[in-house]
Amino acid sequence: MPDASGPELKTPALPYTDEVKAKTDHLYPRVAKSIPEIEWRVMAPYIAAINDLKKEKNAVILAHNYMTPEIFYCVGDFAGDSLQLAKEAAKSDADVIVQAGVHFMAETSKILCPEKTVLIPDPRAGCSLASSITGADVRLLKQKYPGVPVVTYVNTTADVKAETDICCTSSNAVEVVEHAAKEFGTDTVILIPDQFLARNVAAMTDIKIVTWAGACEVHERFTAEDIREIREGNPGVIVLAHPECPPDVLAEADFAGSTSGMSNYVKDNQPNNVVLITECSMSDNVALENPGVNFVRPCNLCPYMKMISLPKILRSLQTMEHEVTIDPEIIEKARRPIERMIALPLKRQSMYNHQHAPEVAAVEARAS
Repeated sequence: MPDASGPELKTPALPYTDEVKAKTDHLYPRVAKSIPEIEWRVMAPYIAAINDLKKEKNAVILAHNYMTPEIFYCVGDFAGDSLQLAKEAAKSDADVIVQAGVHFMAETSKILCPEKTVLIPDPRAGCSLASSITGADVRLLKQKYPGVPVVTYVNTTADVKAETDICCTSSNAVEVVEHAAKEFGTDTVILIPDQFLARNVAAMTDIKIVTWAGACEVHERFTAEDIREIREGNPGVIVLAHPECPPDVLAEADFAGSTSGMSNYVKDNQPNNVVLITECSMSDNVALENPGVNFVRPCNLCPYMKMISLPKILRSLQTMEHEVTIDPEIIEKARRPIERMIALPLKRQSMYNHQHAPEVAAVEARAS
């Protein structure tokens, strides 16, 4: 995980002026149901300054689904899940990419856009899941299971991707695992590093899964009892869960899928009452796009996502810090498994249902 040491960034004081008002009035309706006007007057000067600097520096901001609404809707040029954002950045003509997300996402953007300058507003914005495994760990796994393909979740660092045969996302993991097994002529696949994603994949395939003892600290905290209590207090609520949650949580849910999958479910089905079992800001953002849907709001905050703020984004553009750099050899190795995944003719946004016992062949972890 990136170094968490060092002083906090100082927040510059910006006034709310008539010029700021003119530049931002058209944006406020996007977030008015989520942000009170008194808070908007504090945020708007940063939004105006950021949007001005983007034009000056030919920059784009990638806003992950877990960003707060003022970032997601008012300064983000592309919004979505981590891989979707990196793909959009690669297609853009921007010279500079600012990653409003966590560090591994900025690395993925750099892998797919090596010629662009990639900035992360706070280098301490790491990820408990990505930091659970290293490239050296993957090499040891390959020694222990020779000839077994390695499927790596995109929520990992560049050095881990560089040791990988093919990447996957939470929505296509089942298909990628089955593809890898077929390509290698094996009945076993290493799927790292999220043990809960691996268990949920194992519930949908006959392929034996070897995984790693990694987990997302947001999703691993949800329990089946949480879901039952939500249903008891909100009769008829539709429960959507992320596949990084434990299998017993998914077993209690009505639908499970990636952040994009959950957002699309709400948009397509317009349930009367819904709860998203994932990071808090996801519900805020999806609610603003679906005003006719009532959102039940128990959720967990990601402390790393919340390190990204409007003042830090502004400072990043002003100072061109903090630039994400990766060894060119690692970039080349890490890009291949991502491109292999993108090239697959994947057909479904998997709903994780328990057709099999949700068990994996082994959960590996290095001794401390």
